[in-house]
Amino acid sequence: MPGPANRSDRELMARVPAGDHEAFTLIYRTHSPEVFRFALYMSGDRMKAVEITQDVFVWLMQHSCNFDPSRGELGAFLIGVTRKFLLRQQQHEQKWVPLDEASEVFEARLSAANAPDMDETAATWLREAIALLPGRYREVVVLCDLEGNTYESAAAMLECAVGTVRSRLHRARELLARKLHSRKESQRCAV
Repeated sequence: MPGPANRSDRELMARVPAGDHEAFTLIYRTHSPEVFRFALYMSGDRMKAVEITQDVFVWLMQHSCNFDPSRGELGAFLIGVTRKFLLRQQQHEQKWVPLDEASEVFEARLSAANAPDMDETAATWLREAIALLPGRYREVVVLCDLEGNTYESAAAMLECAVGTVRSRLHRARELLARKLHSRKESQRCAV
């Protein structure tokens, strides 16, 4: 049985195609923080996250009929749209970055994440380590561990099986644990 928020989202989305600005504003206020956080965690760039969030809601305004409430909640739908915008942006950016430069940027980020720095907080290191994960692993960490979604809702957002979410999350946690271990080793050796 849909909860009050789900019913409200459905009612508001039904009013958007008719040009109801108040309904769209309420949808934006309700869902933009989650869309922004997902875009920020996935891109690691505040300005890109702002642009993606704006793009998602402009797209929603123009394609509100694409939302089918029988397939899931509006929040999950919007995360799926955000994911597609992020993938499209990433593909576009990869076309224009020379291979040598991309390698240098990656190595610089990796060494910055592993550099011993006593002033660096654990949260900052964790954000950087998550940002270095491959996209398919980063998505599940952001959705499940950072945003607190269930495996089932993450699977719906990513349009994959629950087992896929679980296995990716397990692998992502292993990768993060290895990064933590190597970071501790490098700090121990530096002392």
